[in-house]
Amino acid sequence: MNEFRPLAEGRRPRIAVLDDYMGVAHRLADWSKLTNRADVTFISEALPGGDATVARLRPYDAICLLRERSPMPAELLRQLPELRAIAATGRLNRTLDYKAAHDLGIAVMTTSGSGNGIYATVELAWGLIISLMRHIPEESMAMRNGAWQTRLGNALYGRTLGLIGLGKLGTRMVQIARAFGMEVLAWSPNLTPERATAAGAVYATKEDLLRQSDIVSLHLVLGPTTRGIIGSDDLALLHPNAILINTARGPLVDNEALLAALRDGKLRAAGIDVYDAEPLPADAPLRALPNALLTPHLGYSVQETFSAFYRETVENLEGWLDGNPPRLAQI
Repeated sequence: MNEFRPLAEGRRPRIAVLDDYMGVAHRLADWSKLTNRADVTFISEALPGGDATVARLRPYDAICLLRERSPMPAELLRQLPELRAIAATGRLNRTLDYKAAHDLGIAVMTTSGSGNGIYATVELAWGLIISLMRHIPEESMAMRNGAWQTRLGNALYGRTLGLIGLGKLGTRMVQIARAFGMEVLAWSPNLTPERATAAGAVYATKEDLLRQSDIVSLHLVLGPTTRGIIGSDDLALLHPNAILINTARGPLVDNEALLAALRDGKLRAAGIDVYDAEPLPADAPLRALPNALLTPHLGYSVQETFSAFYRETVENLEGWLDGNPPRLAQI
């Protein structure tokens, strides 16, 4: 099918804004451009999955996705006969089946980027690094409980940062590490020594990087070749005082192996922002580990990013209502 599904006649279009966990989407763009012409519902809770998700989404003509929080596989799309448009944020959504959407006549629109929040994930990674190196969460809690100076931290100067992945965000990590006076090693499946040098890092094999680094930070795209790229054998190469940081994607790291390394003291600590299942279940074992500093996928979640996403989402849906959807995804 090459044409988009037409809007149903005789009723106002229905639009669902998904994944609005913090309840902020309504104030970050001028949604009145749409509410004058359509019914817009903001959904703050995560979709339950399965038949419950189908039932929740079935009434809507258009849905808005915030990055990859709610997967849209072909099986789900085929069960949504009213769906005419998907307004996805970012340039690429790896949990959305673009071909299935196209074949079903669903217009998929994207946004141009993340605005001034492009490096927000890098900033969070450094927040986790510094918090763990200086025991900031523990010392803050100790202060609230009346204590004073309970733990001795470590400086970053002279330490070695190992980067697994040296793309746009990894390269930004190098720049900040150099400002702290750190040595930087880098490795990824496709990285060359020349590219590492150009980014200001030193190329190392994966094994050497893990053995030599005080802090290892992941900045890879999740795919068939990178899923589980850090497993039990890799974690065993880290020295016991090392720190692991993951602000990229949860499945890059074998979760059970990470749990074991943290529980057994084979890894000093981990700063984790991304998980195999999101939102992370309340009873997830990782939540109970004192040497795991956890944040709820805050990497790109800053006002600058969301404002850019939702502003262009409104523009996209306005064009779609006019019969001319902009920024159509290319499959």
